[in-house]
Amino acid sequence: MDKNLGIYIHIPFCAGKCAYCDFYSLAGHEKLMPAYQHALLYHIREYAPQLDGYLTDSVYFGGGTPSYYGCDRLISIFNTLKKHGHILLDAEVTAEVNPDSITKADLIRMHRAGFNRLSIGVQSANDALLKSLGRRHDFAAAEETVRNAREAGFRNISIDLIYGLPSQSRDDWADTLNKAAALKTEHISCYGLKIEEGSQLYIYKDSPFMPDDDTQADMYLYAVETLSRFGFKQYEISNFARRGYESRHNMKYWSGDEYLGFGAASHSYIGGVRYNYIADLEKYSENVLSGKNIVDLGEEISDFEKASEYLMLRLRTTKGISEKEYTDIYPCSMEKTINLLRHYESQGWATLSDGRWSFTPTGFLLSNTLIGEILETQTKQRSEMIKPWEKPEAAVLRSQLTLFDIKPQEVQMFKGI
Repeated sequence: MDKNLGIYIHIPFCAGKCAYCDFYSLAGHEKLMPAYQHALLYHIREYAPQLDGYLTDSVYFGGGTPSYYGCDRLISIFNTLKKHGHILLDAEVTAEVNPDSITKADLIRMHRAGFNRLSIGVQSANDALLKSLGRRHDFAAAEETVRNAREAGFRNISIDLIYGLPSQSRDDWADTLNKAAALKTEHISCYGLKIEEGSQLYIYKDSPFMPDDDTQADMYLYAVETLSRFGFKQYEISNFARRGYESRHNMKYWSGDEYLGFGAASHSYIGGVRYNYIADLEKYSENVLSGKNIVDLGEEISDFEKASEYLMLRLRTTKGISEKEYTDIYPCSMEKTINLLRHYESQGWATLSDGRWSFTPTGFLLSNTLIGEILETQTKQRSEMIKPWEKPEAAVLRSQLTLFDIKPQEVQMFKGI
């Protein structure tokens, strides 16, 4: 039976580097676009035979700024994927766009080519804050982009917002949320600012101009409450959607499903292997065409690692986790973890519904700490499965097998299980 797959295309070009950005993206490298395009198309065609057995139900063009890369190039890539990538007719096809680099004519052409979802980088309704972030548009331009997208035929539009910005007040954030809701899009992502070393905003690290943790937490909880009133249901820590408009592609990451990346610095998880390509667009382009290595890091994921990632990623979602789903991946008791979740429930951080544990909005605020404790607890639980008299190699092998994996000739090795 064919399996579903998500495909991600990384476009690392930007008109200018935003002050908060630490993704692999470059400004001022437009002359490299033709070579990068040639390499991307070649790479997709070369990989095509390995896509047999897969049906692509989501495609995501991210960056960087795909809209700055150009409508013609994006359509050409998607047309190549349609030829070689087994794209389903009802696939979700998303492109990230910025208001300053997309026209109504572009949107019309993209929609006709099969793009059916947009992710628009709005970030704030405060023009002064937008300017301080290095954004090249104002909020009026964002409003116009949404109008143009509707007129072009798009019926699935998402916008990105950021809270916790330097000098941003709660009133600023409330104004942004209200104006964003008034755009009547289907999806809104709200990201708390994280100041990363290497970004231009790093000068604000520990600055009094930055909202403190309590203020940022208040902004987050206010967003959850406000967007709920406007009909947006939270389905992941930072993501809110009207019913039926959750991001199909992003849910693949949080559900542990398979996805395939193309482009410099892109990541893939397919066939039980996770890997990423080199974060160097020139080297990526050259090596693709010359047949040299483009993989930066790669690793096979064991069943226990899959189970750990199930906990880590699913607890980012409001769907949460179930004991059965965990043990289907890796046969290990969750007794101590369930006890820990009951403690979280008593603190108002977690909730149990229909056999599934998930975090509350307050729990999401503490999720890094809580998930860390859960992973540590489950790792200790697993270590208790390893018997002290076993040889280490036998213990490791047994810990990665279910009873159905053990072959008759291996029974002696596993006596005492």
